[in-house]
Amino acid sequence: MSNFSLLASLGWQSFFQQQLSLDEWENASPARVIEQHRSEVTLSNESEIFNIELSHSMPNMVVGDWLLLDKNKQFIRLLERKTCFQRKAPGSKVKSQLISANVDTAFIVCSMNEDFNLNRIERFLALVNESGAEPVIVLSKSDQSISPESYISRTQKLDSGLIVEPVNCLDPHSVSKLDVWLKQGSTISVLGSSGVGKSTLINTLSGENVQSTGRIREDDGKGRHTTTRRSLIPLDTGSLILDTPGMREIQLSDCKEGIATTFADIENLSNQCRYGDCQHQLEPGCAVQQAIVNGVLDQRRLDNYHKLLREEDLNSASLMEKRAKDKALGKFYKRTLNESKKLKGR
Repeated sequence: MSNFSLLASLGWQSFFQQQLSLDEWENASPARVIEQHRSEVTLSNESEIFNIELSHSMPNMVVGDWLLLDKNKQFIRLLERKTCFQRKAPGSKVKSQLISANVDTAFIVCSMNEDFNLNRIERFLALVNESGAEPVIVLSKSDQSISPESYISRTQKLDSGLIVEPVNCLDPHSVSKLDVWLKQGSTISVLGSSGVGKSTLINTLSGENVQSTGRIREDDGKGRHTTTRRSLIPLDTGSLILDTPGMREIQLSDCKEGIATTFADIENLSNQCRYGDCQHQLEPGCAVQQAIVNGVLDQRRLDNYHKLLREEDLNSASLMEKRAKDKALGKFYKRTLNESKKLKGR
């Protein structure tokens, strides 16, 4: 029988324990994916760290996942995820890409310089809200900003209930305001584009240089990728923090609820429109357009709302079509194989 109490420091919660059968309780051992590679994953069960090879029969796994293993450390099954971050794969690939799993809080890092972008923050918020994790906006480079208050105000205007924390990622005292989320056994993901200070923040929180850092380009304030793989890093607080490679492209798919939560103000205004199918363009009696006229809503925010919805619809439709084709192709292969076996038996 596994000692599940020892797994608490790895983020083991009752949500996962309730998924175990009596037989699994007695004979299986949970382990968490702490690092991801092309052909294997690195696991930890608190007492040791080890690798298992991936096979085509296994489901897709990502850092943060919990697996059940037998006594020989052979894969049994993947436990249901409490939260999951995913996006449409970059480029022209028509498939979803897992980013991380079982994250409690997401630090969305955005620098207070030329690279500051409200549209990008809303995009990350939609991703986090869809996952079910708690979003916290971390505005970095507060020591380099002439007017940090303006960045804070513009970000807070997105949602009065949004948590916004300005920090200097190099200063331990400054980042200590994030300690409230670094509880024993909690898992925190750090999201943001390249160069915003994600790796620097993690180094300061951990008290050592566990992640390499890089310089930003002076012409536009944007950075280069310094983190190249996803990994769970234990902190002295007993929490775990997950760094992800900087993502310049986050294409949303299967994210309607996340967008609706992120733009709850527009969704609520929509309920007051004269027509149920109002597109918030030139229709009479549009409460959304009236809010823009009254200065309650920014045109930029409405434009980004429409943009993300169009993107989500297109990507979700493409993924659904590919899944249908893959399913039909699988049935064709199975039918062909069965017919081939029948012919051989004659």
